[in-house]
Amino acid sequence: MANNEESRGLKSLFDWFANRRKSGSTSLERQEREIADGLWHKCSKCGVLAYTKDLKANQMVCTECGHHNRVDSDERIRQLIDHNTWKPLDEHLRPTDPLEFRDRKPYSDRLREMQEKIGLIDAVKTGLGQINGLPIALGVMDFRFMGGSMGSVVGERLTRMIEQATQRRYPVVIVCTSGGARMQEGMLSLMQMAKISAALQHHKDARLLYIPVLTNPTTGGVTASFAMLGDIILAEPKATIGFAGRRVIEQTLREKLPDDFQTAEDLLRHGFVDDIVPRTQLKNTLAQLIALHQPVLTTPQMVLWETMSLTSTAAE
Repeated sequence: MANNEESRGLKSLFDWFANRRKSGSTSLERQEREIADGLWHKCSKCGVLAYTKDLKANQMVCTECGHHNRVDSDERIRQLIDHNTWKPLDEHLRPTDPLEFRDRKPYSDRLREMQEKIGLIDAVKTGLGQINGLPIALGVMDFRFMGGSMGSVVGERLTRMIEQATQRRYPVVIVCTSGGARMQEGMLSLMQMAKISAALQHHKDARLLYIPVLTNPTTGGVTASFAMLGDIILAEPKATIGFAGRRVIEQTLREKLPDDFQTAEDLLRHGFVDDIVPRTQLKNTLAQLIALHQPVLTTPQMVLWETMSLTSTAAE
């Protein structure tokens, strides 16, 4: 009799631990589900949980440590461009597979899967809009699409946007984030570096402003071309900026690189970047720079005064 009661007590104790373990796993699943649903965001740097709505209100910058979380092209356009002023350009351009490239799967399949998953046609969005009432041509790269790699469509869209800006006499801003040229398009992707650079040279010859904004990461052929050709080069804090990867350079030099190597702060010290601007201040900073570089129109009074001065000088 006593043994039966003892066995029932042990059994109930085991049931209690089993139920507790089950309820604990359920609460853990519920917590993970809430985080996955996007209610909360855990900072990858400091580990602080932030309410996603508050994080978005701060432009995806951690309020605790200032870490700049990566944002997509649509969010970046909303952050920079005045409401109802965005006019996209060349949305009909679509990538193809001219080399019929194949690694683990055909390049054409990779393109289709990426387009269906992300909802983008390629790794850049271009358009015309306004920043604090000032007209601008803006290109925004998106790292989600094959690491922001630069293929033929990326190069063609950026080139056409720059040409439109030159024709309209608009300043150009390109938000850069990329792993480099797209290897699946071979030499065709490398040609985009020269094509975009040539369009920027025509823009410069017209005495117009170009500002690249380097975000995390900006590497490879993008860094080797239009990302470093700006009149004023801006960067986000702690952004990784470089050409070759850190491991490749260390293996080539056979020495350890500093911890802050290829960061925006390191490039600022060495003169490759003109300023580091937090994302929350980027729109106003761009607006101020564009306003300072607006062409000064000569008023009739100034023309008259210059004419009188020239006439009097000639008479003397």
